[in-house]
Amino acid sequence: MKWISLSCLAIALLIAAAPLAADKDDKMPGLTVDKAKRTITLDCKVAPRKIDDPAFKDIYPIEVVACWPWRKDPPGGQKAHETIVTMDFAVKPSEIQKALEGLGLKPGMPVKGDGEPKGPEVKILLDFTDVNGQPKKIPVERTLVAKDNPKLKLPEFKWRFTGSALKAPDPEKPDVKVSGADISGTLISVFPVTDDTIFQTQMTMKEEKFLKLEANDKLLPKIGTPVKLIIEAPEK
Repeated sequence: MKWISLSCLAIALLIAAAPLAADKDDKMPGLTVDKAKRTITLDCKVAPRKIDDPAFKDIYPIEVVACWPWRKDPPGGQKAHETIVTMDFAVKPSEIQKALEGLGLKPGMPVKGDGEPKGPEVKILLDFTDVNGQPKKIPVERTLVAKDNPKLKLPEFKWRFTGSALKAPDPEKPDVKVSGADISGTLISVFPVTDDTIFQTQMTMKEEKFLKLEANDKLLPKIGTPVKLIIEAPEK
């Protein structure tokens, strides 16, 4: 009887502890959610600015901040030729959206072309060791410079948690829709060149016409260097 009582007590303790486990941090390969700090940390790498493929003859201005890397088959990040960092294929952009929703944020609405993106404002930081070996944890936009005028002070970016537009990956099944960001592999965009993304800034296509952005190679480490992308959610 004493053994049965102890067993029942142990089971009761496990059941009681189960809800607490759900409140702990979530971890998966390449992605960590810290619920206490209200942060999402993503393992990334400094992206190449030139794609090693004849289809990409030029170096294109930066239009997004984070996406999947390029690969020819199967398709990789559609914006991999114009990003600062790339993330692992194992991490879907929609998982970042779900993680933020789990922190109590409600996605707004992305735009493509004209219009103003909607959604709660978040902070997006990049944590890395710079070219001089110094640790940096700075707003991700500070790793950008104007291509034609590197000394130009860029406007402060307001990152909106828009969530992604829904798209039908199979044209023969138009009613079956998924996160467009999971098709494009785009997580964060600077200009509204796509609504297949999870975050957008207040920047419009008007700015995109004259503000050509480039990665700051005097600050960022070499291509392929691991870095941490950190998304900070506001307090409830």
